[in-house]
Amino acid sequence: MLKVKRVLMSVSDKEGVVDFAKELIAMGAEIISTGGTAKALKAAGISTMDISELTGFPEMLDGRVKTLHPKVHGGLLALRDKKEHMETIEKHGIKTIDMVVINLYPFKQVIKNEGITIEEVIENIDIGGPSMIRSAAKNAQSVAVMTDKADYSKVLVELKAGGITMDTLNYLRVKAYQTTADYDVYIANYLEQRLLNKEGMPERVLISVDKKQDMRYGENPHQAASFYTFADCKETNIGAAVQLHGKELSFNNINDADAALALIKEFDAPAAVIVKHANPCGVSTDTDITRAYIKAYAADPSSAFGGITALNRVCTKAIAEEINKMFMEVVIAPDFEEEAKVILTAKKNIRLLKIGEIKKFTGKEIQYKDIKKVAGGLLIQDADKKTATAADLKIVTKRVPSAKEMDDLMFAWKVVKFVKSNAIVFAKDGVTLGIGPGQTNRVGAVNIASGNAGEKAKGAVLASDAFFPFSDNVELAAKSGITAIIQPGGSVKDEEVIKACDERGIAMVFTGIRHFKH
Repeated sequence: MLKVKRVLMSVSDKEGVVDFAKELIAMGAEIISTGGTAKALKAAGISTMDISELTGFPEMLDGRVKTLHPKVHGGLLALRDKKEHMETIEKHGIKTIDMVVINLYPFKQVIKNEGITIEEVIENIDIGGPSMIRSAAKNAQSVAVMTDKADYSKVLVELKAGGITMDTLNYLRVKAYQTTADYDVYIANYLEQRLLNKEGMPERVLISVDKKQDMRYGENPHQAASFYTFADCKETNIGAAVQLHGKELSFNNINDADAALALIKEFDAPAAVIVKHANPCGVSTDTDITRAYIKAYAADPSSAFGGITALNRVCTKAIAEEINKMFMEVVIAPDFEEEAKVILTAKKNIRLLKIGEIKKFTGKEIQYKDIKKVAGGLLIQDADKKTATAADLKIVTKRVPSAKEMDDLMFAWKVVKFVKSNAIVFAKDGVTLGIGPGQTNRVGAVNIASGNAGEKAKGAVLASDAFFPFSDNVELAAKSGITAIIQPGGSVKDEEVIKACDERGIAMVFTGIRHFKH
């Protein structure tokens, strides 16, 4: 077990360090510290040696050089059971250091600041801290390397019991290398984006994420799982949401909630989205958020049961009353009226997530990429952020869509982007009527959407995430009462499909954009 006689402290985040130092001194340890840490300890009446006293050199170059010295690293790296090492450090007047307490310049926090200059960023790249961490971690059998204030109490308990165990020293060592690795990932990724401005995909992808929570299980009870988040994601995301009520989110809750949130971001007007198994089952826009929710639910009440609701406006008392009539797993909203909270929190089995102002971000950084795992590697692509505009549309039929049909076509096109392929969406008056997701052929997707819509499909529009390979899809749509279609176009059978629309008086527009979602 390791007993601690000399400790070097150099922390950016000083929370808890004064109390930790007091406990160490009470056990007979000597404290050495740097810059701001030394000031904080002395202000608290704690005796500490300045690093310059140890090294014989003043802190210099605006504090860039203070711990890069043999009297620091020799004291950390010397192998205590190796005679030659101990003779060498004694010859040069170097004393061993048994513990380092270090947390690094807050690079990850600083780069979130709007308008920060590259010079400010560079000054927040820690040099001495990572060097000391790595030296101490290399010699972890003799040096406790503390990089997380959450471990202060754990280590104190062991010291008071006689010394730090090897299990804890190894735990601290692993955490130390994780700390420096994470730090370097953020530096490398940030500087690549800021300085190189490269087009296309990077040659090497560095990913570091922080565990937010352990899950009871994954998609199924036999799968272990945890939820990890990027520390510097600027867009509205589930990881940054505040849970106001309910038990912890499950793996599937988070996956579905992410799908619902991604879709709700597409709308500027008041909108409601209900998602089940990562597919939307009811979507509506309206001038009033309460009406939007009621219509979204009515679009497919059976599928909505046990689903995820996302709103882009404050959840009203009236919405809460509607939700209270049935079982909903999660409700996501910028905020909740107080009366809505009272109603919804009366149920134990519902989770409420407050997301605040909805922010969109289309950055190039890795946290905004779409990442899929395959055996032996990753598939990484730009997120599908493209949205068709009026300029993208090409009317290819004799009949031109009416203004109302065009509004519905654009609404349906926004929704179909978030439906698993092959995907079909029927919509009318800003409401989805039938959604056909994840089919192995497009006819099957049309049939499912048609079956869900029923008689309501008469006068509705249809959106398809990819082109119609044959005219049979048009025939089915016409039988359902569809009057206008939006699809990417680009099939060798386009002329056949267009002719089928013309024969049935259906208007059709091409977007030139495909939205496969596998």
